[in-house]
Amino acid sequence: MTMIKLYNTATRRKEVFEPIRADDVRMYVCGPTVYDRAHIGNARPAIVFDVLYRLLRHVYGADHVTYVRNFTDVDDKINARAAESGRPISEITAETTQWYLDDMAAVGVLEPSIRGARHEDAMPRATAYIGEMIAMIEDLIAKDHAYAAEGHVLFRVRSYADYGKLSGRSVDDMIAGARVEVAPFKEDPMDFVLWKPSDDDTPGWDSPWGRGRPGWHIECSAMAHELLGETFDIHGGGNDLTFPHHENEIAQSRCAGHGFARFWMHNEMLQVEGRKMSKSLGNFFTVRDLLDQGVPGEVIRFVFLSTHYRKPMDWTEKKRAEAEKVLRKWYEQVAGAETAELPQTVIALLADDLNTHGVLAECHRMSGEGDIGGLRAALGILGLLDERIPEWAVEKAFDLTDLEAFLADARATAMETKDFAEVDRIKAALVAAGIEVQMSKEGVKLTAPPGFDRAQLEGVL
Repeated sequence: MTMIKLYNTATRRKEVFEPIRADDVRMYVCGPTVYDRAHIGNARPAIVFDVLYRLLRHVYGADHVTYVRNFTDVDDKINARAAESGRPISEITAETTQWYLDDMAAVGVLEPSIRGARHEDAMPRATAYIGEMIAMIEDLIAKDHAYAAEGHVLFRVRSYADYGKLSGRSVDDMIAGARVEVAPFKEDPMDFVLWKPSDDDTPGWDSPWGRGRPGWHIECSAMAHELLGETFDIHGGGNDLTFPHHENEIAQSRCAGHGFARFWMHNEMLQVEGRKMSKSLGNFFTVRDLLDQGVPGEVIRFVFLSTHYRKPMDWTEKKRAEAEKVLRKWYEQVAGAETAELPQTVIALLADDLNTHGVLAECHRMSGEGDIGGLRAALGILGLLDERIPEWAVEKAFDLTDLEAFLADARATAMETKDFAEVDRIKAALVAAGIEVQMSKEGVKLTAPPGFDRAQLEGVL
């Protein structure tokens, strides 16, 4: 069995991963709040944990890995979008959920799965688990870890001695240095909401504390418990969720008597051209924006995988162009080749805390040394290649016959007039466009590079 080592945020070190049960490895990853298109930062955890999912399936077997990723479909941002647009909330969440699934599929993300269940069951919607959330809140109240006040239910943060351990903060420091919601019904400024009241214009469900809706944090605790049990192997998400979301999940789940997650994994954030992505800076864009601009999903994925998941990632136009060039070359090499057994070097690199950058370096080596079967297998586990080469990368025949004849005629004329200016002009234009030009006594031969676009020759003839 391959030894996998993963960085555990909870212990701040890389540890050997040993699942609770090797025949039932269980992972939960926080999914999107569905009110709009996923921006490229939202795609990073989806891609990172997709690679981990693929590795776990390779090591333990596809039928022995359960992967759950939720959709938050009850949230104040969704309520605001419905109020702005005048559209029903259910219509908005159904549409944006499908947008997310389509966009993630375009960048090679597999849908989560639970053994013996439908894929949809592994992608729970929060609104389908309101009953489980209410039951969990009632249990926390009974154990004196939560209290009802003015239609709200709040978690007593100081009732959990290890609060702040995941993020490395103390409660007193958090109160002193952070903005916390101050409300008259709170016993302590750090207490957080498990349930809140809803008015007539806001989605709500009947509960022992009146009509209302759940707080964000209780959703994942209830869904993870229902689908993965009291204790499971891995919980993942972006590092912006470490506090308060994951810290609060741990507190309420442990106080409910659940062991919850054993390994906590977080990916770093994303920048664009060296700057934080922001609408005010004009560098904010969604996955769909890139796809609509003609950037292939495999190229987006390649750029993401070129940086280790625990390091900040910088999306740049230079990286995009280089990724497309490299992938075209690799796809051309592996086209028609049989997939070999996945090289042990690739498995070892992925098993070392998902060293995708190292795997891509290994792909470069295999490409250079002609290990085409190994290269194809490596591209497969990285999610960069399915059974068929992507259509955008398929080399299309480019007929240069007319240009060869054109240059040959110009050359013949120049041989008579001794004026080679026109020949030099045509040759320079062809070379500038990336075409290899060979002229000899036998004639003229032109060779176009992979993926050549004839539009680059506009004005040459």
